[in-house]
Amino acid sequence: MKIEISHSRPAETKADLLALPVFEGELPAAPKGAKRASDPLAELDRALGGDLSRAIADEQFRGGAEATLTLHTGGRLPFGRLVLLGLGKRERYQTEGLRHAAAAAVKAAGRASAKRLALPLPGAADEPLEARAAAEGALLGAYRFDRWRSEKPKRPSGPTTLILGAGSPKHEPLGEAIALAERLAEAVAWARDLVNEPAGQLTPRRLADEAQRMARAHGLRAELLGPTAIRRLRMGMFLGVAQGSAEEPRLVRVSWEPRGAAARERPLAIVGKAITFDSGGLSLKSSENMMDMKSDMAGAAAALGAMRVIAHLRPPFPVHAFLGACENMPGGRAYKLGDVLVSRRGKTVEITNTDAEGRLVLGDVLAYAAETKPAALVDLATLTGACIVALGRWTAGAFSPNDALAEEILAAARAAGEDVWRLPMTEWVKETLKSDVADLRNSGERPGGAIAAAHFLSEFVGETPWLHLDIAGPSFLARERGYLPKGGTGMGVRTLVEWVRGRAIAKGS
Repeated sequence: MKIEISHSRPAETKADLLALPVFEGELPAAPKGAKRASDPLAELDRALGGDLSRAIADEQFRGGAEATLTLHTGGRLPFGRLVLLGLGKRERYQTEGLRHAAAAAVKAAGRASAKRLALPLPGAADEPLEARAAAEGALLGAYRFDRWRSEKPKRPSGPTTLILGAGSPKHEPLGEAIALAERLAEAVAWARDLVNEPAGQLTPRRLADEAQRMARAHGLRAELLGPTAIRRLRMGMFLGVAQGSAEEPRLVRVSWEPRGAAARERPLAIVGKAITFDSGGLSLKSSENMMDMKSDMAGAAAALGAMRVIAHLRPPFPVHAFLGACENMPGGRAYKLGDVLVSRRGKTVEITNTDAEGRLVLGDVLAYAAETKPAALVDLATLTGACIVALGRWTAGAFSPNDALAEEILAAARAAGEDVWRLPMTEWVKETLKSDVADLRNSGERPGGAIAAAHFLSEFVGETPWLHLDIAGPSFLARERGYLPKGGTGMGVRTLVEWVRGRAIAKGS
């Protein structure tokens, strides 16, 4: 989809469909006492001989968040259809709402076979931020995964051109914002493809190969290690999880390394959970709960997607992404309940649940990443159902003993439009990980399960500033919402990029 910038008034914009964002209570047929209609709406209503205000009244359209109203213009305007996109109340407006509205506009254009879609920016926030949000929402809202269909679904083709209506004549900041949105959308779509790919195709070896291809294409360095090297690294937890599968594990490191003095700066490190299929091992999941376990590598997909964009940001410090890719299967060599595994850090772990495997692999990979002495370390993982119970399917949980890093990530998530809430690392929950035969057990009690998992991971990062993102809910959805599709969402890519961008800006890059 090509993106253009226009400074024409909405009523004069040449397009096939105009999608106009509107605020609740600012409509031509607004209830008594509400604000007067905005100038663009009033101008459109006049051009349509009052048909717009009549349609608003007939359909009881109020401009609530994610509500839409479609009207044929009958040749009275330079576009065939007009769609009003509700943003809710102006005082509660955030650019995330514009992302969802832009996705709705793209879908409306597809249904109308409109090739040129015009979307005036609301002008209620910083214009480059609005341009970025609208572009991201439109591009991500057009995403489809239909690679494995022998006959492609007969969906209406989407628009080929998006015309963003801007008030500012300064194209440069808008152009930069749109360029970033395009890179982010490409990276998120690529991460979604990885998550949606069947586990029989996206094996640990294939995921490692995809990481290497991406690194080569974007000027990054990639290192891929197999079972022998992993064994030499004394990653006993990682190998314990992997040993039940016929598929070999892979340890992957993808790095952005600047030149000159910047190469000696302390790096940022990202660790993504990369279980390409999780059967639960001998603690076997039900068929229903196993169905979507191809998505158990969504953390790795997010880490790799972020690295695609980071390569083009060129931050003045190194950034490393680490993945421990394997399957968790109940084969004849599978690790067993009651086994004791020895981690890279030397800590011993009693296995009380083979379906709590992600934290075992992450523990060894986190220890490995911490040895690079990063300034900060963030991991992303589809780790616990308990986090979904706590926060629902739309929100990720953040855990960290470091208040400064937690606020950094939360600020990055807000700027990126991804919903992240910080949860406590309640100290008493850590007691549930005590073992009678080893240093730790790999699972505690059901209450506080997400907190216990975070405490387990904290045992392997040493003194490194560290934050854990549990993305079990928002990384893979059962139904579509706005620009978020059913299936893989690419959750975490935008937050990680925003985090690195923020650090780079702070250094004056």
